[in-house]
Amino acid sequence: MGFSDYMNILLLLSIIILAYMIIIGYTGYVAWKRTKTAEDFMVAGRTTHPYIMAMSYGATFISTAAIVGFGGIAGLYGMGILWLVFFNILIGIFIAFVFFGKRTRKMGHNLRALTFPEFLSRRFLALIVALYVIFGGIKGVMYTDAVQGTIMFFGMIFLLFGIYYLLGGVTEANQALTNISHLVPQAAAATGATGWTTIPAFGSPFWWTLVSTLILGVGIGVLSQPQLIVRFMTVKSNKEINRAVLVGGVFIALMTGTAFIVGALSNVYFYQHTGQIAIAAALGNADKIIPLFIATAMPLWFAYIFMITLLSAAMSTLSAQFHVQGTALGRDVYETLSKKTGGASTVVIARGGIVIAVILAVILGFTLPANIVAVGTALWFSLTAGAFLTMYVCAVYWKRATTTGVIAGMVGGTIVSVFWLLFVYKKSAVALGLCNFMFGKATLITGMPWNVIDPIVLGLPVAAIITVAVTLLTKPMAKEHIDKCFEGM
Repeated sequence: MGFSDYMNILLLLSIIILAYMIIIGYTGYVAWKRTKTAEDFMVAGRTTHPYIMAMSYGATFISTAAIVGFGGIAGLYGMGILWLVFFNILIGIFIAFVFFGKRTRKMGHNLRALTFPEFLSRRFLALIVALYVIFGGIKGVMYTDAVQGTIMFFGMIFLLFGIYYLLGGVTEANQALTNISHLVPQAAAATGATGWTTIPAFGSPFWWTLVSTLILGVGIGVLSQPQLIVRFMTVKSNKEINRAVLVGGVFIALMTGTAFIVGALSNVYFYQHTGQIAIAAALGNADKIIPLFIATAMPLWFAYIFMITLLSAAMSTLSAQFHVQGTALGRDVYETLSKKTGGASTVVIARGGIVIAVILAVILGFTLPANIVAVGTALWFSLTAGAFLTMYVCAVYWKRATTTGVIAGMVGGTIVSVFWLLFVYKKSAVALGLCNFMFGKATLITGMPWNVIDPIVLGLPVAAIITVAVTLLTKPMAKEHIDKCFEGM
């Protein structure tokens, strides 16, 4: 490749990046100009268009972890992970929007809550803060999310058609993947793997990881993510939520389905061109499977476009999480302690919190180990489900729930989940090493299936049982407060 070729490549890359930055910059500027009040900053003035809400929800939900991390995991676990697509659409979109979104929007409006911790705090009259962009506020986040989500959508369409084109068509590609089942690594086969187009042996370690951690952990844990829940409070009526369901469902189906299909089928591509399966070609790091496939199989111009797709996925999710952390500091901590509400100082404090969150994220990005993206994401969803999902369900559906009950459930679910994560669940316990340091062994329980069961399987039921039991033993909350919370519902 000559000097002129390099210059042409550099020119193409520069044009793509410049166009992307101009679009995102202009979108952020428009959002900044439209952000006048603390309510604008926190919940976009509660007037968000359903397309923007749906795409922002989807783009926040589908981060680089879903494309790169879970796509790479599909290279190990195969098409069985497509069950997660079903759970994402059923629970993450339909149930979240229809059964939780509408009630969250209405109750958030009744209580004038601008953040998810504030929503829970005002519902139960308890200090549940601190447990749970810089310039554009939530409008900047959601507007740019919608743009980035659109870029992601078309990028993944091309990728899906591209891999089937490379492998000779849908039927041919899937059959080829079935035909190489004998190439499953010996270590994976010994723990239950049977191929890339079949479900692992029932009850095996491979099956438990796929089902309890990757499918249930994320599929159920999505309901407890504050950066997603706050989107429901940005629209003015249930009509907008209804209209957003179809957009969100199609988006999630394409994004997750494509990533998982490409990850699994990359085994066929790498075997045909290198004689190795995907994980071997990626030198044992599942997080590199999708980037490696893009770099070696796709045309150069698409590699650059896909880089923007990944950047969009990362930025959309990070901006949402940064916004949640910043608003929690400004609205939930600062205003609670200072007794000042709705002022400009709240926005300043929130922006400072976002800066701190960005710095911490960069540090973690350089220090986390390989093969961490998908499993780490799934475990985080599991932990938040154990801590907050029962509380959230009770907040919007159970009038009898008491402050003492939901806090007891949150504490109980968190303790069980964290204990299981540190001392029983093998993947995390071995990686963190605390159990070995304290007790001289990798996990406290070594027999199957306990050390391959995800924390959500125990933490969530424990939280629910404790919440119900303690609630029934404590005095109901004031009727006036409950009536205010559920007014119009």
